[in-house]
Amino acid sequence: MTRAALLVLADGRFPAGGHAHSGGAEAAVKAGRITGAASLEDFCRGRLHTTGLVSAALAAAAAAGADPGELDSAADARTPSPALRVAARRLGRQLVRAARAAWPSPELDALARRFPKGAHQPVVLGLAARAAGLGPEDAAHCSVFESVSGPATATVRLLSLDPFEATAVLARLAPELDLVARAATDAARRVITDGTDALPAASAPLLEIGAQAHAAWSVRLFAS
Repeated sequence: MTRAALLVLADGRFPAGGHAHSGGAEAAVKAGRITGAASLEDFCRGRLHTTGLVSAALAAAAAAGADPGELDSAADARTPSPALRVAARRLGRQLVRAARAAWPSPELDALARRFPKGAHQPVVLGLAARAAGLGPEDAAHCSVFESVSGPATATVRLLSLDPFEATAVLARLAPELDLVARAATDAARRVITDGTDALPAASAPLLEIGAQAHAAWSVRLFAS
């Protein structure tokens, strides 16, 4: 196992398409739910403990060797918004391209054939981590970091927020990221014996509603 691979996979410059998505921040800014660093922190914390936890558990389960088809179905069931399902699959398609270039793997090749339009991004992330020689907890950490770093970076652009303030938000959330990653990994280990019902199903209705509204905007800065 190489820890450097985790840095590559979690790097915002890894060409997985995440820079084009705000993680719901653009809709939240327009609705007035994010107005500065304090409300950004509240938003990221809520996202971390709901969709962040779910995504991290899916990624950890994929890294642990659970069936990607079953995990993809579980991801669909936990994503009520059609707009978010489309975004997750687009991100998954882009990530599998990048991961296959970085860490050639028969499992990634099989996933690309099985899901030509893209599997859900957390499932791909877990298999990418596995191909890179990383474990389930590594995949979970990468996923939880993505769940908050994406909105934080987007808010810098949307509000001209001081990037030092946005980074401070991520630093303050770091202990919670560790806790959520561990909880996600524990749930992922149970998938092997108990099936995908062991995965968390925390919901974030405002994110789902915001995503549907955002998808209908004629002008927007981010894809989702």
